[in-house]
Amino acid sequence: MKPVISILFFLLSVCLTSAQTGAISKEELPRFYLSDGLSVHFVSPEPIQYVDISTNDVVGDIPVENVLRVKYLPDSVNQQHAKDHVPSTVITIVGQSFMAQYDMIYTRTNPSYSLNTRIEILPEHMKPLEFPGITMTRQEMRAFSMQVIREKRSYRNVAAKAMGMTAWLNNIFSSGDYVFVDVTFKNSTRIKYDIDLLRFRIQDKRITKATNVQDLELKPVFALYNNPSFQRRYRNVFVFRKFTYPGNKVLSIQMAEEQISGRTIELNIDYSDLLNADTL
Repeated sequence: MKPVISILFFLLSVCLTSAQTGAISKEELPRFYLSDGLSVHFVSPEPIQYVDISTNDVVGDIPVENVLRVKYLPDSVNQQHAKDHVPSTVITIVGQSFMAQYDMIYTRTNPSYSLNTRIEILPEHMKPLEFPGITMTRQEMRAFSMQVIREKRSYRNVAAKAMGMTAWLNNIFSSGDYVFVDVTFKNSTRIKYDIDLLRFRIQDKRITKATNVQDLELKPVFALYNNPSFQRRYRNVFVFRKFTYPGNKVLSIQMAEEQISGRTIELNIDYSDLLNADTL
């Protein structure tokens, strides 16, 4: 009985070690198939940070930030036709908070195979990761922004008017290392407004012609909507990495139009308003 007990103990040890290390074998990976002239698109819920393809026979690119497109090279496909055994390819995709791996196999066109052309990266495919530089994922920013835009306006005295346009601040929220700024622009004219640019700058409250001013431009890391134009109202939530500025400066939000008329409006937010931000 001792040899049997020893074997059982050994198998139990291997299983426990695998569970502790989180190791996964190639055979356990989700399996999909590639065929002649077929591109497969992996759709990620987050922007893709990194991709690894374990063979030169498969090429890939990222046409948009959350989509990976892969296909076999034509020369490689011809070579594979001459082989009895077609080796599979491991594709590794890393997002902002996860890593997913897939086993891709080349196959000749065969009705018995289910050939997917779009593969959603599902939660069960993901292994959680933590990146020191990413404290909030794009999904989390979107979820928080949707929460923010449902809130009622709490800033009643931060507004601006110009050229038939009105702009006002709805709310400011903070969460961890990020600030959520919720603003609305209203077009009181009958002419549609085509957005040319939205600029965010920290600048002096009072600017004279004799003053040498150094503006600091801010870039939002996320915007809830990306509308190029609007007829009546435009409301959006912009997410910034946490920032501060002196009391003699303001956060300036400028919207400018594409057309020759050049309708421009600028909304200034005092530092005291930023300090009054609620916490998500």
